[in-house]
Amino acid sequence: MNKTRPVILAVAVVAAALLAYGMFTLPKAQPADAEGFSAARVVEDIEVISKEHHSVAHPQERANVREYLVGRLHDLGADTVKLYQYDSLVGPKNKHVVYTFDAVNILAEFAPEKNVEDASYLMFVAHYDSRYSQPMPKQDTVWSYGAADDGYGVGVILETVSQALKQRPDWKQGVKVLFTDAEEVGMMGMTAIWENNREVFDNVGLMINIEARGPWGPALLFETCPGNEKVMDLYAKAADYKYTYSLTTVVYTFMPNFTDFTIVKDAIPGLNFSTITDVNHYHTDKDCFENVSAKSIQHYGAQVLPVAMEYLTNAEYSDKDFFRAEKDTVNFTVPALGLLNVSKTVYLVINIIIFLLFLIVFGLESVRGRVKAAKGVFKVSVVILGVALGVLLLGEGIAYVCAAIAGAKFKLFGIVQGVQFDNAAMIASVALLFICCVLVYLAGRKKAVRAASGSMRASASVNAASHYAYQYLYGALALMFVLSLALVLALGENLMFLIPLAFATFAMILYHLTSLRIWLPVAIALILLHAFSFFFALAMALTIGALGAVMMLVFLDFMVLIPLGDLYLMPSKK
Repeated sequence: MNKTRPVILAVAVVAAALLAYGMFTLPKAQPADAEGFSAARVVEDIEVISKEHHSVAHPQERANVREYLVGRLHDLGADTVKLYQYDSLVGPKNKHVVYTFDAVNILAEFAPEKNVEDASYLMFVAHYDSRYSQPMPKQDTVWSYGAADDGYGVGVILETVSQALKQRPDWKQGVKVLFTDAEEVGMMGMTAIWENNREVFDNVGLMINIEARGPWGPALLFETCPGNEKVMDLYAKAADYKYTYSLTTVVYTFMPNFTDFTIVKDAIPGLNFSTITDVNHYHTDKDCFENVSAKSIQHYGAQVLPVAMEYLTNAEYSDKDFFRAEKDTVNFTVPALGLLNVSKTVYLVINIIIFLLFLIVFGLESVRGRVKAAKGVFKVSVVILGVALGVLLLGEGIAYVCAAIAGAKFKLFGIVQGVQFDNAAMIASVALLFICCVLVYLAGRKKAVRAASGSMRASASVNAASHYAYQYLYGALALMFVLSLALVLALGENLMFLIPLAFATFAMILYHLTSLRIWLPVAIALILLHAFSFFFALAMALTIGALGAVMMLVFLDFMVLIPLGDLYLMPSKK
């Protein structure tokens, strides 16, 4: 074995992990004296907002937060600040307690400095109430301080508006800020203003809603409006440090969480941002000032402020209906590579090209004898699929045991809260899965080599190992091909299967054209760049309750990565 290859492979894997998890890529939190967006200044607002519980069950504390926000908006120079009060609202029953309360929304308006007739507006939305009482496993009922949910949203909006006002003479559009009340009890503040004061939204051309489902991790653009083509074009053009997957909009529809944007997204084009880590801080007493992450806050600003400035200063968006569209895009980010944002038609063409290239290279490999008959590859694919289903069941079993140990309520493929060691359990499960996959693969390869050991040719063992790796690789890729085809036809989205299929296929083509093995670790690194980032987001969003689904998808990637790595490390034929 070439002694440098293991080092190169290790470097590729580690570099992919560091880039994917933002060690070198996410923006550095800026201090309070920074000229641009400053997470430190946002933290100062959050410290005030999260000083006390301020849910619908805390009317005086909520009023204190409201008074502070009204003062901040006046300090920023709002043209108008209005309160919209809705009396005697009745919230959902919570542990046999029904909250009756008054909801008071705050609306501030910042018009363009130059008189613009019929100006359109960018509306920022966040809620200022914190979560009401929440029962937790093996704990008393807890109350959130609302530091992240939604202190992040409120603070980021205040800082974004403050920065945007520096260029107010260049505004072609205006800004509205809506801080809603009673979001935590079923978006009642937003529902009330939408149903009773619809005129507030008449000239709104774009909405940016900011939420937080946990205090740390990257800020994810997790939802857009239906017909998001033009909205995503704006995001792709303007935002820095982009982080989004159109698939999350699909996943989000199956989750029990909703935001203020849910009420209006079919009528108003918009973007919905949130952190998604971790669920055990969400709606609990751990959502407090001590757990605020300045780095996460800075990531909101890096995306939201440039988008806002592009909207406010570009006359192209003066038509409030500019962002209305009928088509959706397919979009996803690969760390270090950036955002792919294309129409569904273009994405389908990309799929067809990748499918054809795979079929061509698979056919050539068969002709050259590197893989056995298609029947053998099909057999490998079926075995991998069967094991993947077993991994799915195993993962859900592990999740069930973890929930039982923690005293948490287990929900099959659902949100499980209260397992304090969930992240450690998920990481350990995936690590053990990888070790098992490698051991089983090596055992199978050893058996194949042993079967060829009686040959007179010295290269027989190397050939047997090579054939085994090729058979394994193309069995996994053939399964990826089928799954990619099925998903793109059913949902129009298949990135979790298409990306490993694409990068592995390109690597094998380049390897055979150039005889350079370096393309194999390059493919491994690119697959991992996406996998580390995407599976992190998926695991954090779905929680340990969907560990089986995450492990199954990770397992399928392992089935591509392991033989690719083996082919790279394998000694040359003599």
